[in-house]
Amino acid sequence: MSIQPQMPKVWRTETKPHKFCPGCGHPLILKALGEAIDDLGIQDKVVFGCDIGCSLLAWDFFNMDSVQTHHGRTTPVITGIKRARPDVIGIAYMGDGGGYAIGSQHLVNAASRNEKITVILVNNIQYGMTGGQMAPTTLPGQKTETTPYGRDVTVTGYPTQGPEMVAAITQEGAYVARGTVANQRLLKRYIKKALENQVAGNGFSFVEALSLCPTNWATNAEETWRMVEEEMPKYFKVGELKVPGEKKEG
Repeated sequence: MSIQPQMPKVWRTETKPHKFCPGCGHPLILKALGEAIDDLGIQDKVVFGCDIGCSLLAWDFFNMDSVQTHHGRTTPVITGIKRARPDVIGIAYMGDGGGYAIGSQHLVNAASRNEKITVILVNNIQYGMTGGQMAPTTLPGQKTETTPYGRDVTVTGYPTQGPEMVAAITQEGAYVARGTVANQRLLKRYIKKALENQVAGNGFSFVEALSLCPTNWATNAEETWRMVEEEMPKYFKVGELKVPGEKKEG
């Protein structure tokens, strides 16, 4: 009697080790996403879309259907797939540039239309793949390739707070949260709840993940974790901002 092989796990072992820089936060976020997909048993229903930037290195990370889009266009591509195939679980994966800069109009429109997709945005407070330029999320006073004397908020404004914006414009049924690679269990919980929200057909699901980039931050291990654990939360509060069925006080 033959024994049928079990459904393979979400990981693609032949593409490992991954291609991200040492110390990068992307693998931690992708691990949380992969574990959430496995827990929910939705691997065969997922279409994973990744943006240009460091995000594109995730295109062959998982053993499931994936698509790589033009920069900033991951949200509308996954939206189109979801509308054509409502049974699909659509995941749009991008960086802060793809979501808050070149792709900001797509994020805003998809959120306001309550598209039933899941967007996961990696916030590492600069542009990673192109060498560390200032991003919409760069902290006040932070030095980057394009702000060598530190970000001057009187000229460039303050860091974009994406989840707060998305929570304000989404309809009832949306799920919005901000996690961090400094708390892997909490991050996975938020991602899993975002996917569950899509499975239930409630509405738009958005999770921002505070991440690491020691290569462009030019930080050692201690400095890197101090940045993500102490400095970034001063401007980016970790937690759930919108949960279906829950009403804010006041």
